[in-house]
Amino acid sequence: MHLDAVEIRNFYLSPRGRIVRQILSAQIREIWPDVTGQRLVGLGHATPFLRPFKGEAERVMAFMPAQHGVFCWPPEGPSTTALVVDDSLPLPDASVERVLVVHALENTTQPKTLLRDVWRVLPPGGRALVVVANRTGLWSRIETTPFGVGQPFSRSQITRQMEELSFATGRVENALFVPPSTTRSVLGSARGWERMGGRFWPKLAGVVLIEAEKRMAQPIVSGRKRRVPAFVPGLAPAPSARASLRVSETSGAGETPPARRTGSRTTTAR
Repeated sequence: MHLDAVEIRNFYLSPRGRIVRQILSAQIREIWPDVTGQRLVGLGHATPFLRPFKGEAERVMAFMPAQHGVFCWPPEGPSTTALVVDDSLPLPDASVERVLVVHALENTTQPKTLLRDVWRVLPPGGRALVVVANRTGLWSRIETTPFGVGQPFSRSQITRQMEELSFATGRVENALFVPPSTTRSVLGSARGWERMGGRFWPKLAGVVLIEAEKRMAQPIVSGRKRRVPAFVPGLAPAPSARASLRVSETSGAGETPPARRTGSRTTTAR
């Protein structure tokens, strides 16, 4: 099961989604207080958190996975969204300084490949901020929200994957301790839940935010070499066994022909 782009957009327009957007936007802005003059890409479904950066960054782009669909954003002015294959971003190497990954890793079958492509488009020192559903939190168990769809991660899992791909992890934050309820009393006390949860129940956070910096070079992964198949056109004529024998006899004229085994006896071809 997965939610398409319109369903995710509608979630963030709902009362519960607006609370989630406020909580996560505050955390993202605290980690990235200034992106002046930098190019920023939101990968996955990051549009609810990109607007604060529009008047500050040099350029803000929103890349949405092909399997989920796309919608125009922002609603006013020219659209800055694109439909992409999430592990093959349409960007040159080292072309953007910041990548915000939201609702992307949980919904891909190749998270390492996706992160490797994020590494590629960042320059040395560029930063990625990954927002993923926490597998031990309550939100990952509610399938009617974007955090309950796909494969959630633990804090150690996503940190280990990023470090294996030559990211240097920096800040790691927990957020979204408010229960995934739609009742007004719970939503109205969201700030209290955030304060208490961060202090007493860090493992029950609904979301983990991990900032990482691109190192200068990726490590070389050792292992068995992969054989690349060599394809031959199907209509190319193949030499027959008789023609091969004639070529062998011609090239070996004047020499003693090789021994040939027939049954259990060895004879010499004449």
